[in-house]
Amino acid sequence: MPRRKPGTLLPLETEILDAALSMLSSGQAAFHGFGLAQTMREQSGSRSLTGHGTLYKALSRLEEFGLLTSRWEDTDAVEGRPRRRLYELTGKGAQVAEQARAAAPGQAPGRLPRIAPGPA
Repeated sequence: MPRRKPGTLLPLETEILDAALSMLSSGQAAFHGFGLAQTMREQSGSRSLTGHGTLYKALSRLEEFGLLTSRWEDTDAVEGRPRRRLYELTGKGAQVAEQARAAAPGQAPGRLPRIAPGPA
């Protein structure tokens, strides 16, 4: 796993935010991990997700950074399957995702979006 510079996102985290922003733009504010992984594969052929643990650890970090929020699905919506944790972009998360999108075409390799002030 690449080392993280303080205040930056890993490429997988940036990819997650981009997919979440796309889902939000298409009218789907809340998403669950498996649905997010499917969207990421459809959008970019993502191979970043080697296992469920990779995705859910990244989602947890993004939530710690204040870029996502999560809640458990209502039990009424479950219909015979396990409950899912639903995630949503925060305002800050959408802003960081937009910045990452804007920087992506001309972004130098290894240069990751900043999420918080830190040493340069």
